[in-house]
Amino acid sequence: MKILIASDIHGSADWCAKLVKAFADEGAERLVLLGDILYHGPRNPLPDGYAPQEVVKLLTPIADRIVCVRGNCDSEVDQMVLPFNVSSDYADLVDGGIVMHLSHGHRAIPPMSERHVYLTGHTHVPLNAVENGVYHLNPGSVALPKEGSAHSYIVCDGRTFLFKDFDDNIFDRREI
Repeated sequence: MKILIASDIHGSADWCAKLVKAFADEGAERLVLLGDILYHGPRNPLPDGYAPQEVVKLLTPIADRIVCVRGNCDSEVDQMVLPFNVSSDYADLVDGGIVMHLSHGHRAIPPMSERHVYLTGHTHVPLNAVENGVYHLNPGSVALPKEGSAHSYIVCDGRTFLFKDFDDNIFDRREI
């Protein structure tokens, strides 16, 4: 199954529209959102095109293909307007024998075994690392990248994870 993995939209309708387009262009079957969907948070600037209600409208047509975990900027009221579950701190996704643990990254690390994939957001900086035999991948941020990184996401196709910017450039990869 082809999966697009993204994090930290922070209410930007402009960047969410680009994400939805990338999801369609990639031909992905699932969209994994690693939290911070609607609200920009008190420490972040307003992102370009800040319009949380428009983000809801953009994500609604593909809601049945979204798997999401709650970020530190997501709240209970967000669940009232989003047509997919945004209330879980953790989720697991298994595809082709690969076990992916989903978390925004602001909570304690759940127990994992070697060769599992730990997908997080939160830092707004892409990460491709192996820690104690666990693959730790972070797509960076859709709307508010930090530390000079690009607006980015990950595409998982089988055992390959491609880190991409919104100009369709691959800037990193991980084979599992």
